[in-house]
Amino acid sequence: MTTHDTQRVTLFLNPDLIKHAKAQAVIEEVSLTDLVESALAKYLPKETIIRKPQI
Repeated sequence: MTTHDTQRVTLFLNPDLIKHAKAQAVIEEVSLTDLVESALAKYLPKETIIRKPQI
């Protein structure tokens, strides 16, 4: 598991996707948490800026 602060989340995902992710985590010798966290970090932009619409 990662060494920084973590937060528990509940997700509803396709069972086949979970099976695939678990298998990949075993192949890479990492936890499922680390695999998913790494995938999200690669997918998401470094910074997200949300702006209110100007009226």
